[in-house]
Amino acid sequence: MSFDAPTDMPIKPLLAVLHGAVAPVPPMWLMRQAGRYLPEYRALRADKGGFLELVYDSAAAAEVTVQPLRRFGFDGAILFSDILIVPYAMGQHLWFETGEGPRLAPILSETDLSALKPDFQRFEAVYETVRQVKAMLDPAVTFLGFAGSPWTIATYMVAGQGSKDQGAARRLAYGDPTRFAALIDAIIDATVTYLSGQIQAGVEAVQLFDSWAGSLSPLQFERWVIAPNAAIVRKLKALHPAIPVIGFPKGAGAKLADYAAGTGVDAIGVDETVDPHWANRVLPAGLPVQGNLDPLALIAGGQAVRDAVDNIRAAFADRPHIMNLGHGILPDTPIAHVEALLAYVREGETI
Repeated sequence: MSFDAPTDMPIKPLLAVLHGAVAPVPPMWLMRQAGRYLPEYRALRADKGGFLELVYDSAAAAEVTVQPLRRFGFDGAILFSDILIVPYAMGQHLWFETGEGPRLAPILSETDLSALKPDFQRFEAVYETVRQVKAMLDPAVTFLGFAGSPWTIATYMVAGQGSKDQGAARRLAYGDPTRFAALIDAIIDATVTYLSGQIQAGVEAVQLFDSWAGSLSPLQFERWVIAPNAAIVRKLKALHPAIPVIGFPKGAGAKLADYAAGTGVDAIGVDETVDPHWANRVLPAGLPVQGNLDPLALIAGGQAVRDAVDNIRAAFADRPHIMNLGHGILPDTPIAHVEALLAYVREGETI
């Protein structure tokens, strides 16, 4: 891979790495960087009355997207939205129970997919958020869109909520693979529509979050993680060949290399359980990687986070690398620790 920026285009460090550049100082953003650890986010969410109300107020969602950039100066902005906007647009009702998380109805362990009435106009507020954020961003910042991967989205659609073992979806996938495949195919098509709309509105790269990829056996992983993500990449590249796609199969472990080879993603996110030196050995040469700092190390701060950063940078010294967490930033993360992480990565400063 190589990256040659047009002479009239501002240098975007993160986008350059996604195109294959090896940066002496890795660019950085953090998953869930626009979220509950920021007092300005908590204040705005309280004012809007709920999470979904915040997502669907495009001006407020744009404000949330840029809040961490104002405070920290990250190299990437991640769209503020939610992975469950896709099943919502596919026809399920979506709401958030205080202290318990999202709920979807009707649940597809009991109802056939044909009972849902898709309404892709439900994507429009998100596209408007993208347009508003795009107008606010510093030219050097890369704007990232995202969607959930089909397996992870299916687990919520089948059970109607999150679960510890994704048991309802796994049972349906084993017991009625034809019915489950129809659901996966519908999610693929909706996701391509959603991501294409984000790209048309202004995002410059997209990430596929497969948060529950680690719950599947190897054969099921091939069928319900690798194949659907490969289909999204293939369809999206046919529409937007220059847009990088980051795949993040959390919990993939030893299946990480198969995921990279089988999906055709342009970059791969590495969670905190993966040895970065092993990942560097098994992943395709030159494939950009992202991660894999433990969110709990960031909470601990100090020597713990410096040791982790040093280990990650040593592992990926000769590979395109984006510094990021191995999963989302946690709500009790001290802001001072994020500031110290940035200073250490960018300037070697110890605070």
